[in-house]
Amino acid sequence: MNDYILKITSLSKEFYLHHLDKTISATENINLVLYPGEFVGITGKSGSGKSTILRCIYRSCFPQQGSILYQSAYFGLLDLGKATEQQMIYLRKHEIGYVSQFLNIMPRASAIETVETSLLEMGYDDNHVKMEASKILQHFELDEELWDNYPSTFSGGEKLRLNIAKAMIKRPRLLLLDEPTASLDEGSKKKVRDLMMQLMQTGTTMMGIFHDIEFMSDICHRSYKMEEGRLLE
Repeated sequence: MNDYILKITSLSKEFYLHHLDKTISATENINLVLYPGEFVGITGKSGSGKSTILRCIYRSCFPQQGSILYQSAYFGLLDLGKATEQQMIYLRKHEIGYVSQFLNIMPRASAIETVETSLLEMGYDDNHVKMEASKILQHFELDEELWDNYPSTFSGGEKLRLNIAKAMIKRPRLLLLDEPTASLDEGSKKKVRDLMMQLMQTGTTMMGIFHDIEFMSDICHRSYKMEEGRLLE
């Protein structure tokens, strides 16, 4: 089959630790194919290399070896390891979403402005943006009294829910999830799960890394385990 949306071949990444004068291998010879609408889950211990795969796809770090072929709706087939910065900026705005455990926000943006910005940069009009932002914040049960507050005042769980809302509101073609349920209570986990199911039904392809194996077990099409930089099915 060649109708994949993402194809990773022989991906390897090393990091040089200056303070130790040592090079460590984060991932080694990763091979993985994702088809449209699939949800692939990866588990493994901290430091096993899981997040490095997502960071190479999102291009927050460069792979040393291998290719990451992505079928872009705008650019066509593109190797993300060799894409230009302008191409990656476009893809992050319009096609590829990323949820991390950490919230990167504008220092003077309220919670609702943080979510609205995700749609405004895609070119949607103000009425659509305001309606969709309100809907997704209500979905994640973020208290409406908090919407106009700065997220720096939020609890860890509130920040993570906002981070998920910010990425998922775009309904990206490809969504990367780095521990999306960390520090969430069971009710919030269910909200994340419900929205994941909705996104899959509308065609979003997802790759997620988890410690919570039970959460992902019956919604993943395929799952893998990372051990010392290697991907095991």
